[in-house]
Amino acid sequence: MMSQATPYPVRITHIGGPTALIEIGSLRFLTDPTFGQAGPQSIVSPTFGAYTLEKKAAPSVQASELGEVHAVLLSHDQHIDNLDLEGRAYLPQAGTVLTTPVGAQRLGGNAQGVPTWETVTLAGADKLRVRVTSTPTRHGPVELAEMMGDVTGWVLEWEGQQRGALYISGDTVLFEELQEIPRRFKIGTALLHLGAAANRRVLGTDSNLTFTAREGALFAKELPAATIIPIHYEGWSHLSEGRAEIESAFTEAGLEKQLRFLPFGQPVLIEA
Repeated sequence: MMSQATPYPVRITHIGGPTALIEIGSLRFLTDPTFGQAGPQSIVSPTFGAYTLEKKAAPSVQASELGEVHAVLLSHDQHIDNLDLEGRAYLPQAGTVLTTPVGAQRLGGNAQGVPTWETVTLAGADKLRVRVTSTPTRHGPVELAEMMGDVTGWVLEWEGQQRGALYISGDTVLFEELQEIPRRFKIGTALLHLGAAANRRVLGTDSNLTFTAREGALFAKELPAATIIPIHYEGWSHLSEGRAEIESAFTEAGLEKQLRFLPFGQPVLIEA
């Protein structure tokens, strides 16, 4: 959605892991809330049983410091590195929680399920309207799809965009259906969940559950106009690749000028 309308300022604060505060004009969005402190995180899952993940970094912004949030964009509710106990406790404070249909059923309250390719429009001040469209994901190899559960990504569009839509990948690997995203939208900014998440101890396999750096670079080639902002590449012990691997893969692909790492805890003005 491109427009000659007056552009709205866009600021993104990378809080840590998959958690970012996205401010578009008067509307404020929060992705995958994780506000727990560093240390072991114990989980009892109906799918995986009892296990522990190690969180290596505290959030750069506390939930109490956020101020008003109009919508949480929750890629999925079933994994603690995307919605931890502190993030779950925060959800009722948001205006609405957009997530997968099955996740909304589990969460109840202010959660709203958005099926893949369907759109919800949120209204802000000064006639601002942000269209939020659910996009496809696959959280690991196809044989683990049922075990990993439903996940979604998001595309945000609004009048006044100068470079294109804002895309948030959610937890996904590279797979064919992602190619439909650049067919439907011109993406100007992409927040990609990188880090090549893997957990043999829990899953019994070394298969990656999120973009590797190389996959992220390959997908970025499909988004030639986009600034690529890595998120969810640090802060957890089950993430097998970090900033160095991401920078190397994008440089090797000739895409280093598209890559932009955000400082933690600081709002950054984004050309959108």
